[in-house]
Amino acid sequence: VQLQASGGGSVLVGDSLTLSCAASGRITVGWFRQAPGKEREFVSGISWRDGNKQYSDSVRGRFTISRDNSRNTVDLQMNNLKPEDTAVYYCAVRYAGTVSRRKDQWQDWGQGTQVTVSS
Repeated sequence: VQLQASGGGSVLVGDSLTLSCAASGRITVGWFRQAPGKEREFVSGISWRDGNKQYSDSVRGRFTISRDNSRNTVDLQMNNLKPEDTAVYYCAVRYAGTVSRRKDQWQDWGQGTQVTVSS
């Protein structure tokens, strides 16, 4: 599966941004991020099987993941952005019907998109 993530940019604290991952079909899609000097971490994921959504504690309540079947994308709506959200964001897929927070459980990865939040 070829993935394409888009929508990154430079914003101010409190702003919103929407990332999109071109992906469709019976695949579970996730978003991870990697800040400089840190490991890649799970942000959010959505299951193809039952639509179950999961979020990391650091983004729950601010980020929303959703599927747009008309555009064949999985979007990550990010609200109330903070400087600690600055990272390269990656979308990934796995063929199991459940979301995993472990990055080694995801089979395909897209190129990242940079999100920079400044005060």
